[in-house]
Amino acid sequence: MYYWLFRLFPKSAFSRMMGWFADRAWSPRILRLVIRFYVWFYEIDMREFALPIASYSTFTEFFTRPVRPDSRPVLSDPRMLASPVDGAVSEAGTIRKGRLIQAKGRDYSLELLLGGDPGWKSYENGQFATLYLSPRDYHRIHAPCAGSVRRFRYVPGELWTVGPAGVKGVPGLFSRSERLVTFLATEFGEVAVVAVGATIVGRIRVVYHSLTSNRPGASPLAETLSEPFPLAKGSELGRFELGSTVILLTRPGEVELHPLRPGDPVRMGSPIGRVL
Repeated sequence: MYYWLFRLFPKSAFSRMMGWFADRAWSPRILRLVIRFYVWFYEIDMREFALPIASYSTFTEFFTRPVRPDSRPVLSDPRMLASPVDGAVSEAGTIRKGRLIQAKGRDYSLELLLGGDPGWKSYENGQFATLYLSPRDYHRIHAPCAGSVRRFRYVPGELWTVGPAGVKGVPGLFSRSERLVTFLATEFGEVAVVAVGATIVGRIRVVYHSLTSNRPGASPLAETLSEPFPLAKGSELGRFELGSTVILLTRPGEVELHPLRPGDPVRMGSPIGRVL
């Protein structure tokens, strides 16, 4: 039902309009009231964050608020993979015949998810974890391990909701949504971090490039950086400006993800897998 109701809705244009509002410098009094209502409604513990409510001049600044480092300790063991985000597991498992599970009875193409990247087959029989960020969650993305970004792919697409309605109702949701794929080269191999955009603003930003997603007339981009961009484990990789989902991909024989079930909570910096 959700799919048929919203397939013709101008999701990208609507999200850009909402982004314009979120970026405006409102009256400080009104903004504080809106933020306080948001915090109350979603039961956000502001003690975990670095700045108080009065510090933000736009809603976007609040939404991308930084956490206090001591509230998200990153495990130091180099043989352990850390969760790149706060959120909850949507699905997790093994990549079989080039397909990933979206929800019960639905799967989608790994090749399409990675925007046709020539290395997509190397993830066959590897593992994936789809991590959903709700409106209450911390919305920055961090490196799950130490490594360097050497290439990435940006794939323009649609901006459906990535909540339960979208996951259950939209065929091939993650392979048709706007997304930015970061390939992280590591000492043990490679990890792919797929940031998926969603309705309401839908912007994705990364620290290693000036690209911003959800732009009118955007074209696909596959780029190799002139110099690898190093990232320490737990350092910021990017952020969502309202939305969404991160899909973590590992290759066979390199990493084993912990057993993860739909609904399991994850927290940035906590263990999510181990290097083989």
